[in-house]
Amino acid sequence: MTQTYINKYFYALFLFTLTFGVLLYNFIVDNTGFDYTDEICALCLFLLFFTYLFRTKDWEINKAFLVTLGVFVFYLCYSLYIHSNAPAGILNDLFIQTKPYLAFFCVYSIAPRFDRHQKEVLKSVSLILWSVLFAVGVLDLFYPGMIWLLMSHETFYAAAVTITSLCYLYCSRFTALEKMTFLLLLSVGILSGRSKFYGFYALSVFMMLFFSDGRHFKWNIRNILIIACMFAAVVLVAWDKITFYFYQAVTGEVEEDMIARYVLYVTSPEILRDYFPFGSGLASYATYSSGVYYSHIYGDYGIDGVWGITKGYYSFIADAYYPSLAQFGVAGILLCLLFWFYVCRRAFYFYKKTGDLHMVIIIALIMGFLGIDGTTDSTFISNRGFFVMMLLGLVVSQMKSQHQEMKHKPEHEPEEVNTEHESIANQ
Repeated sequence: MTQTYINKYFYALFLFTLTFGVLLYNFIVDNTGFDYTDEICALCLFLLFFTYLFRTKDWEINKAFLVTLGVFVFYLCYSLYIHSNAPAGILNDLFIQTKPYLAFFCVYSIAPRFDRHQKEVLKSVSLILWSVLFAVGVLDLFYPGMIWLLMSHETFYAAAVTITSLCYLYCSRFTALEKMTFLLLLSVGILSGRSKFYGFYALSVFMMLFFSDGRHFKWNIRNILIIACMFAAVVLVAWDKITFYFYQAVTGEVEEDMIARYVLYVTSPEILRDYFPFGSGLASYATYSSGVYYSHIYGDYGIDGVWGITKGYYSFIADAYYPSLAQFGVAGILLCLLFWFYVCRRAFYFYKKTGDLHMVIIIALIMGFLGIDGTTDSTFISNRGFFVMMLLGLVVSQMKSQHQEMKHKPEHEPEEVNTEHESIANQ
C-alpha cells in the first residue's frame, strides 16, 4: 500500500515540477515575481520521503544520504564559525546547495516506479511541452525575443529542450526509432545558439549511435577510439568557451560582458589556496546568496568593483557553478567527486545485474549535461537542476528495483548475490 501511495503522488509531483518548475518557471517569475516553485516542489518531495520513512517498519535511511547530510551540517557549522556571511545568508545558501542532493537521495530512497500507462502519459506531456519549445524557437527566428519571453534566456531554453527530450527517452522502449526521435527532439536546442549545448548534442549523438547497443558496450581499442573522437567533437564545438577560460585567462583578452564569469574563475584558485582545505564557507563566493547577502570575499580579493559582481549589481555573481566550489575548498571538491563516483558505482553494479543499458545511457547523459552546463551556468543548484536530479534518482532507483525483482525469482537465488546486495542495500 505504501509503495502504491508513493508511486501515485510522486508521479503527480514529477509532472508538476516538469511543467511549472522547468518549462514555465521563468515565465511565472517574470510575470508574477513568484520564484518559489522549486522550493515548494522540494518541500513536497521531502514530505513524501518522510511519509515513506514513517510507513516502513525499520525506518531505514540510505547511508550515503546520511553522510551527505552530515557533510552539509559540518559546512553549516564551519561557515558560522568563520563568519563566512550573515547567518541568514548561510542558511539560505545551505538550502540552495543541498536541494539537488535531497532531490536525488529522496527519490532514490522512496524508489517510485511508473507503470506503462503513466510512462505513456509522461511521454505525451513531454512531447506537448517540447512542441511549445519548438514553436517558440521557430518563432524566435522571425521575431527575435520570443525565447526570452518564455524562458528569459537561451541557456534556459536549451536546458528545457534537453530535459523534455530526456523524459521522452526515459519513457521510451529504447528502440532504434525512439533513439533517433530523441536526437530529433534534442536538435531543437540548436536554436538556442549555445555552444555548450552543441557539446552536449555531440555527446548524445555518439552515445545513441555507438553505445546504446549492449553489443558495443565493451572496453576495446575500437570503443576507446570512438570515445576519443567523441571528446574531440565535444571540445571542437565548445572551443570558444575553452579558449575563453584558458587562453584568455593568460592573455587577458576578455570581453566586457563576460568579465564577471572570467574573474570568478580566475579568483577561485586563490580562494582554494587561502582557505585550504574547507574553503571560504557557505554564501561567500559565486553564489546567489553571496550576492544578496553581499560577501566580504569580493572586497578581500579586490573584485567588488567588477561589473556584474558589485554590491549594487550582482546579476552575474552566480554565472557558473564550478567557481562556487571554492566555498567548499579542496575537501568539498573531493566530496563532490565522491558523490558522482557513488552514482556511477551504483549504476554500474545494477547494470551488471540487470543488463539495463537504457538506464545507464540516461545516467551518462544526465552527468554529461550537468558537467557541461556547469561551465557557464549554475544549473545544478537551480530549478532545472532540481528536476534533473529527481530524474537521476528515479532512473537509478528503477535499476535498483529491477535488481531486487530479479533476486526474488527462483533462477536468481545464489547465496553470494544475496549477501552482496544486502551489504550495499543501504549504501
